[in-house]
Amino acid sequence: MATYVPATMSERIRELVEEPAAFMKEGTQLLKRCTKPDRKGMWIEANDFTEFIQICRAVCTGFVIMGFIGYLVKLIHIPINNIVCFMIEKVIWY
Repeated sequence: MATYVPATMSERIRELVEEPAAFMKEGTQLLKRCTKPDRKGMWIEANDFTEFIQICRAVCTGFVIMGFIGYLVKLIHIPINNIVCFMIEKVIWY
């Protein structure tokens, strides 16, 4: 059976310092490995659609579609909820 040996104060401080440092190192490695959108400069010509612009369009389209779906769900849910609540209220009072 293993016995528990309490850590000394210097070991606790070292762990407290090493954990954020290891996290930063791993985060930096992750960012270096990730593929980034191409960088063709600040000025984009009319016919030059870079990968960054395509990503922005896809994200914007996703927001619009999800907003529209949310609006439809709310539009349908509110009347149904009111009907159900009215029916329950009617049953309780009568």
